[in-house]
Formats: sequence, structure tokens, C-alpha cells
Amino acid sequence: MATQDELKQRAAFRAVEFVESGMVVGLGTGSTTEHAVKRIAALLTAGELNNIVGIPTSIRTEKIALESNLPLVGFDTHQEIDLTIDGADEVDPELNLIKGGGGALLREKVVAQASRRNIIIVDETKLVAQLGTNWALPIEVIPFARCTEEKFLTGFGGTVRLRTNDDGTPYRTDQNNLILDTNFGKIVDPYNLAAKLNERAGIVEHGLFLGLATDVIVAGEGEIKHLTRTSPNRKG
Repeated sequence: MATQDELKQRAAFRAVEFVESGMVVGLGTGSTTEHAVKRIAALLTAGELNNIVGIPTSIRTEKIALESNLPLVGFDTHQEIDLTIDGADEVDPELNLIKGGGGALLREKVVAQASRRNIIIVDETKLVAQLGTNWALPIEVIPFARCTEEKFLTGFGGTVRLRTNDDGTPYRTDQNNLILDTNFGKIVDPYNLAAKLNERAGIVEHGLFLGLATDVIVAGEGEIKHLTRTSPNRKG
């Protein structure tokens, strides 16, 4: 029986098969995506790919890419991304996602919205009938607004927990913001919830990625599934 990490690697390697020479590639954040970053770098080194540049979604991913000799660029030189490979915490049947478990949701959504194609790589445990089944929703807020946003989220049914580091100090994103992991239970209408969150000035971003995934690669025991969205609906 394959380990979870082996399943992640299988999904990542399958996603990398869609990378072509000359592409600008968005590089997601998390343990699954690390496999993809290192695989792209290895193919570059072997000469099987060439003229690839990446745009990382976090300082962590940037470090891994540079250590692997994968060339990086920014939006100052490339405003459009050909293909992004990223992970997800949950995927529903419409290929909507909860993301942000790794704390990079803001940059991940910027990169996703700038991409022609978004390939999400997961193992089969991440598939759910409704978002919110297993994961609280990460919500990034500016420190100044923490208390008022906690009250706002609690006011319509959220159970809020400030994300902390192992030593108990507040976790800070790459933009020096806070994350409120908010449990709404199973989310019946993610588009309505996203609209409420989008209206709040103190909320920088949230982990509902709606209509952004074009493909989902799912690694399960004995097989890899490739799910696609025939007509991407870029809401949220």
C-alpha cells in the first residue's frame, strides 16, 4: 500500500507532464507541490525541458526552487502564467477548493487568477462532497482588524481560531498578516460565503478558491484520476 507521500508524488509527477518548454509556471506551496517543483527542476537539468521560469507563491517555495536551480521571475516581467501547479486542502465535485493550510492563500490566489490553466494535485483523501467537511476555512486578516473580524465571523456561525506557531505565538503570513481558521461546518453555499468575506475591508483574502481550478489530479491506491472543468467559471 502506497504511503500518503508516495501518492502526493504520483499526482505531482502526473501534473508536471503538462509542463512544456518555454512556459511560465506558477509554483504552489505545500508538501505535494514540492514534489512538482523538484521534478520540473530535474527535467530542466536533464535537458528534457528548457526555457522554463517559475513564479513562486511563497518564500518557502522560492527557497526550494532556488535550491533546485529552477529559474524564477516575478510579475514585473511576466503578468500572465501559462500553467500553475498547486495543492488543495479540500476539493468538491465542482472542483471548488479550500486552500490555505500552508498559509500562502493570498499569493496562491493571485497566481491562480493570473494563470491560463490551474492544475491542482491531491491525494484522494482531499475529495469531499461539500467544502468544510474536514477543514476550517483559512481567512487572512490584517493584525489591526483581528478582533473585529473575529466578531464578524462569529456573528454568522463561524468558530474562530487564531493560527499559531508551535511556540504559541501568532502565525504570520509572508505579508505579515494573521490567519483566522474559521469552522463553518459543511459550507452549503460557498459563493454566498465568499461574497460576505469579500466585502470586509479587514479580510485580506480567504481560502475559498471557486471556479479557479481547471484540472484536478487525484492520486489514489492503484490509479490516478484526472478531473477537468470543461468551462471554467472564474468566480470568487
